[in-house]
Amino acid sequence: MSSETILDTIMANRRQQIAALKEKRPLHALAEQAFSAREKRTAVDFAATLKKPGLSVIAEVKKASPSKGVIQPDFHPVEIARAYEAAGADAVSVLTEETYFQGGADTLTQVRGAVSLPVLRKDFIFDEWQIAEACVLGADAILLIASVLDVFALKKLMAVAEMFGLQCLVEVRSESQVRDALRAGARVVGVNNRNLATFDVDLSTSARFRHLFPEDVVFVSESGIATAEDMKQAADLGADAVLIGETLMRAPDIHAKLKELRSLTHG
Repeated sequence: MSSETILDTIMANRRQQIAALKEKRPLHALAEQAFSAREKRTAVDFAATLKKPGLSVIAEVKKASPSKGVIQPDFHPVEIARAYEAAGADAVSVLTEETYFQGGADTLTQVRGAVSLPVLRKDFIFDEWQIAEACVLGADAILLIASVLDVFALKKLMAVAEMFGLQCLVEVRSESQVRDALRAGARVVGVNNRNLATFDVDLSTSARFRHLFPEDVVFVSESGIATAEDMKQAADLGADAVLIGETLMRAPDIHAKLKELRSLTHG
């Protein structure tokens, strides 16, 4: 099965799942819960956190992936998230897709209760219902993937997110997707260095699109960051942040690994 088919399959599966969830829990009821949750807790400013001086790290809580299978068999999301915060990560990303990444909504809720860092919900989001749910779960930001959303859908979902007090990380893989993200008003844009057609990783992908980013847009380099040299390459490129998943999830000592990764970018 090609990865394009995998992506299509994930999206089709997610659409079925969300349709079933909406039957049990209508949007209007979920939205009321979301507004109530926002009254009780103000979201942490995801964009401002990443834009501060230096190369910020979004550390990912991820049990598995379609390309690598189970990454962390002994999966304890709360312990992992606390270790990320203690090690100096700037934000936490939580995979909530169940079937292919073995995540879950409860994982995000657990992580939100364990750390004070901004929390990104990473999922295959296409419906306002998912955004309202993200707010209820305690997310501060959500992922929107430009390869499965056109500019109109991006703009609509970003407006819904703003209504619920959430920010968006818009993930791109091509020049046209960068332009769509910017036209839609994205403040945080992440270039995925992983080719979704082959799963190959090429860190130069971020470099190819860097010139398209205005100075006030948060520039994130995603996927394939595995060494201190990779971090330095991202910093030299002018990235505001990197998103690191597998490298940290496989590390026996998260604190030591993050210190090692930052050794060439922190004085």
